[in-house]
Amino acid sequence: MNPYFPVFDVLYICAYVCHTYNVTYKRAHILLPEDLVYEIDSLVGPRGRSAFLVETAREAVRRQKLLQFLNNSEPAWKGEDHPELKVGSASWVRKLRAESERVSAHPRRKRRK
Repeated sequence: MNPYFPVFDVLYICAYVCHTYNVTYKRAHILLPEDLVYEIDSLVGPRGRSAFLVETAREAVRRQKLLQFLNNSEPAWKGEDHPELKVGSASWVRKLRAESERVSAHPRRKRRK
């Protein structure tokens, strides 16, 4: 653990543990420049190298997917996917509010213990 950033270590360990329970792993042979390996080791230590690279790769994949989505010319919102808004969003919101008021107007029964 890093004595200078104990909170980071706790978060890092929690993230690592959460990812290790339901994930199957596949070994990959990756070549890294020696200076980069030394920098990674200085940040997380040699025993934290794989977890650091996994998290860094996940962030890069999320970023690439977001960039692909943002550069896509197809609209994300399609009217045919939301028929409830055909008559307008204002009437849909009014309907939701009316349903919510109707539900909250009913007296609730007390639970028996």
